[in-house]
Amino acid sequence: MSYLAEKGYKVAPFKVGPDFIDPGHHTKIAKKTSVNLDSWMLTREYNQRLFRENIRASDLAVVEGVMGLFDGMDGLSEAGSTAQMAKWLNLPVILVVSARGKARSAAAIVKGFEAFDPDLNLAGVIFTMTGSSRHYDYLKQAVEQNCRTRCLGHLPRDESVAMPERHLGLVTAEEQALDGESLARLSALVRDHVDMEGLINGLDAFDLPRGPEPAEAPAWADETGPVIAVARDRAFCFYYPDNLDILKKSGARLMEFSPLREDGLPKGIDGLYLGGGYPEEYAEILSRKTGLFRQIREFSRRGMPIYGECGGFMVLCKSLCTMDGSKTYPMAGCFDVDVRVSKRLRSLGYREITLARDTIIGRQGMTLRGHEFHYSSLQNPEFGAPDVYQVTSRQGQVLSLKGYQVFNTLGSYLHVHFGSNPACAQEFVRACQGFRDQHHGRRA
Repeated sequence: MSYLAEKGYKVAPFKVGPDFIDPGHHTKIAKKTSVNLDSWMLTREYNQRLFRENIRASDLAVVEGVMGLFDGMDGLSEAGSTAQMAKWLNLPVILVVSARGKARSAAAIVKGFEAFDPDLNLAGVIFTMTGSSRHYDYLKQAVEQNCRTRCLGHLPRDESVAMPERHLGLVTAEEQALDGESLARLSALVRDHVDMEGLINGLDAFDLPRGPEPAEAPAWADETGPVIAVARDRAFCFYYPDNLDILKKSGARLMEFSPLREDGLPKGIDGLYLGGGYPEEYAEILSRKTGLFRQIREFSRRGMPIYGECGGFMVLCKSLCTMDGSKTYPMAGCFDVDVRVSKRLRSLGYREITLARDTIIGRQGMTLRGHEFHYSSLQNPEFGAPDVYQVTSRQGQVLSLKGYQVFNTLGSYLHVHFGSNPACAQEFVRACQGFRDQHHGRRA
């Protein structure tokens, strides 16, 4: 993406799967919002429409896969895999194969991928972690002798382009912005070692039909529509871009603000959306935002719709204890429950929720899909707030994950994707509109 952007191409970036961090880096580099494609949370038709809508006015689309090419929901089908998404979107695939400790055996890997699913269109292979140009020559000779797939080049081992990681994955783009020197180094690696011109010239032109017209917005979806404040900074940066887009298409006006930099909520808002991120990394700074937290508690008691997921939910709780257990910081206190960050993963996986009662994001019986991934846990989960979620895993197993609603404040560890049920986003906007109508002239 860095190379293509440097060459002047308008790149439309995408990420397969539920990850938030990779798309953040894509967006910074391509200067265009990277969008998640997901074959479990979203239907085939929804993914295809999302792809069509987001490649308009672009020269090329680059889709980063998830895990290995064929890795998905189980060992028996392609469901949830990069391969499935490539076939849904009719896109060619570039294999990326680590060459560390390999020579001729690399050809067996490539040949195995060729034979595993003949319906895939393999555009070529790029080897990574090569030791030298001579090492790559061995790899190329072996592949050319035994495989149909074209060798596009290689990326030599270079520790200077390794990206730092922590407990939830790579350090985010908000915290580790790639500077011009880093991007130039990345582009140079591709320019000097990969046949990008041959790859681009070998791609078919993509003539896509127009997507369906957007759904008609509610009557109040103009300058009088409800205003939803969206927390957006280094501590709150995990949002599916499509979630925000669906809220806007449902009539909401979104107003971003930074809890880390600002001491209060924006004026004139009718709802609040606190997404996920790394509040534990900034717990001390957040704990000093007493005015902001007081406002959140007051508007929660007044019934303003407040939705917090994962990191946003943690901030809505009473306190947050650090990973080493040495410090506990006060949070907003909308939920009378304490959070403790752990050194081990507490939960990971796709989830489906059925709403057990009417909530600000849907009526009883409505379903949503999403993803759970966190290292923290609740210290007193049975604290008395109603549990409004019935949750199952991807395999249908009943889980203990809860969703709590107090007044019109809803929080959970689950990251939902409104694309799995856009009516839920409409319910959230409708709840915010109801608060606006009720408190007209004396809003937040």
